[in-house]
Parts: sequence; C-alpha cells; structure tokens
Amino acid sequence: MITNLTRHRLFWPFAVLVLLLVLNLFFSNNFFRITVQDGHLFGTIIDIFRRAAPLTLVAIGMTLVIATGGIDLSVGSVMAVSGALACLLIGDLGDPHSVAGVVGAVLLALLLCLVLGVWNGFLVSVIGIQPIVATLILMVAGRGLAQLITDGQILNVTSDPYRVIGAGYFLGLPVSVLIAAAVLVVAILLTTRTALGLLLQAVGGSPDASRLAGINARGLTWLVYVIAAVCAGIAGLIYSSNVASADSNAAGNLIELDAILAVVIGGTALTGGRFSLAGTALGAILIETLNITILSVGIPVEATLLFKAVVVVVLCLGQSAAFRARVLGRGNKPQPALTTKEAAA
Repeated sequence: MITNLTRHRLFWPFAVLVLLLVLNLFFSNNFFRITVQDGHLFGTIIDIFRRAAPLTLVAIGMTLVIATGGIDLSVGSVMAVSGALACLLIGDLGDPHSVAGVVGAVLLALLLCLVLGVWNGFLVSVIGIQPIVATLILMVAGRGLAQLITDGQILNVTSDPYRVIGAGYFLGLPVSVLIAAAVLVVAILLTTRTALGLLLQAVGGSPDASRLAGINARGLTWLVYVIAAVCAGIAGLIYSSNVASADSNAAGNLIELDAILAVVIGGTALTGGRFSLAGTALGAILIETLNITILSVGIPVEATLLFKAVVVVVLCLGQSAAFRARVLGRGNKPQPALTTKEAAA
C-alpha cells in the first residue's frame, strides 16, 4: 500500500511541502500562528496562500494550454497589460472610489486580455505557428503595450473598491485567495463534470487523431489560450491592486517560469495529454512555501535561485519512476490509464 502511495504523482510534491513546513518550525517560532484582527485572519500560512493566488491563476491557464501540447510564455506580459489598463482607467475616473467605475475598468481590462488570448490562439491554431514562438511574440509586444499604456511610468491609484481585489478580506479570508479558489473549482468542475477534460487529453495526446475522430482540435486549442490570458488578466488585477499601482516592468516578471514549474510539479506532462489542476494548485503553494522558507532559513539572496533549483531537481527526481526504480531497485510497473476525473483532480 505504501508503495502504491509513493507512486501517486502528487505524493512527492505533498511530501516536500510537508518537509518545508516542518523545517520552518525550527527557524520561525510563529510560523503556524494565525491571529484574528478586525475579523481578518493574519499569519505566515495566510500569507503563503495570498502570495500563491496570482501564481495559481496563471498556472491554471498554463495547465490547460500544456494539456493540449502547447505553451504560453506571454502570461506575464498579459498580467502587466491588465493591471496597466485597469489603473489607467481608474485614475481617469472622476471618482476613483466609484464601484461602478472600478467594475467597468476591470471588465475592460479583462476584455483586452481576452483579445490577447484570441490573438495567441489564432497564431497557434489557425496560422500554425509553434506555440513557443507565437506566445514569445506577445511576451515581448505585450510588455511594450503595457509600457505604452502607462507611458513608461508607474501609475499609482487610490481606490478602495479596487484595493479590495488584492488586499481586501471577505469572511476573514483574503479576497485574492477566494478568487483563485473559485476559478480553480470552476476549472476542475468543467474538466471533470463535462467532456472538456477528456477532449483536452485527446487533443494533447494526438491532435491529428482527435481531429479524425471528429473533435474540434483547432477550436479547443484556441479556447485554452483565451482562458490562459483571462486567468493571467485576473492575476494582473490582483497584483496591481495589492500594490495600488501599475508597474509594467515588475508585474508578472518571469511568472511564466514559476507557472510552468508549478504545472510540472503538479504532475502535468509537458508533452500534453495528462494534466492535474489540483496538482497545479499544490505546485503553486509549494513554490511560495519554498520562497518563504528561503527567507526563514536565512539563505543569502545571491544563493536563493540556486537553492530553489536544487529543491526542484530533488522533487523532480523523486517524481521520476525510472529514477526511483534505478536507485531504490523498484520495478517500473505499468500504471493503469487514468479516467477523466482522475486526470483533472
């Protein structure tokens, strides 16, 4: 039974997450302490979930893209564009505290992100450009668009309704965490309770075969890039709201790498087909826990990325059935095929 447990693709990410949490007990006395102030929950654990919210959103969209055998390098730039446009529109409002005005700005920002996702999907599914090249175009152009929107400046906004998105609380929990959780639940339900999950696996496994089987592979591929862009747009709103400004250079910088890492840690195959949204969320939380642990342990800033790389390598080796079979002497028994519900959970 233990052997079967260790073979589960989420066992090693969960084990490393537990190890990091235990490690923090020795370096931070108040790591697990959660306090209530003005009806809001505060503490390091809450901070981990709050900081993981934007990454989780980006990684959800990235998971669906990778499930079809693609990749999206433009999510960081889309985040910057979303925050830039929202802050620009709110700054131009006669009353920045107007709920209706802020909602309108947010919707327009997400609409622009949707258009950018349509552009990515068009290049990949219709024109036939390789996903890494097509999204690299928007990765560069999108950052330039964000700079154009902000005129190369950092736009500061003072808006209570907008501040709620990234720094507000509801029922004691950060609103950003609730937003990320809601998107995750909707994505899991759509991929487990409908045929979407099975169709994505079919397209990622073999686009030509799925097309011959009557599946609209082109439409599904287009759809996942749109979803990825919208998820990145929501993450950009959370980021800019949290810092009350739009910084086109810092917003979403290199988040695409962490998103891909979270997807891989969660057990999604980069070759397409098999995917796990629950694993992706676990991967995002693990990455943010690792970032907090690095600070708690007191590792020098210069060695932070190296330490992070070592942990990731160890985790990936632990997930590798071939590596475990070679080192631990275990046979690599073939695994039964996953159902749609198991693949997306």
